[in-house]
Amino acid sequence: MRAFVAVFPPPEVRKALSRAARGLSVAGQVRFTPPTNVHLTLKFLGDVLQEDLARVAEALEPLRERHEPFEAAIAVFGAFPSPRKARILWAGVGEGADRLSALAQDVDQSLEPLGFEREGRAYVPHLTLGRARGRPVTLEATEVSPPVPGFSVRRLDLVESVLGGAGATYSTLAAYPLSGHDA
Repeated sequence: MRAFVAVFPPPEVRKALSRAARGLSVAGQVRFTPPTNVHLTLKFLGDVLQEDLARVAEALEPLRERHEPFEAAIAVFGAFPSPRKARILWAGVGEGADRLSALAQDVDQSLEPLGFEREGRAYVPHLTLGRARGRPVTLEATEVSPPVPGFSVRRLDLVESVLGGAGATYSTLAAYPLSGHDA
């Protein structure tokens, strides 16, 4: 099964991000991410055998004690690989980005002994809001009004992703509330 480790903002923030994405000035056709799927990926695991999931879940458990809940806020909207040839529209995190990076690094280190390779590039916390349909699109402006509310990062999730005709469906396999007693 396809799996990843992520942080899901509260539903009201995901809805606000989806509204903001639709308010961006974009030339071209975009398939927007449904609000229920808007998340911050900490690590994409790819295909994981069912029998390996328990080991993955167990390896993530200690992170709960090493990280305290924290605040995060959206700082910018942008596009990969560039605004003029955008394939992915995203929202970037300002406040809380350093804490999300530390959490992603800890996930990376925790899963490496299980055979999951460490990321080769620096972690950039962002939420995918849409993907170009076919040809790249042009993101003409990145400012959105009203701004998206900030949110508390209180847990991380181990998530299954099932691809289908209507896009991906996500199911939480395990949740890890952050308590930070050892932080």
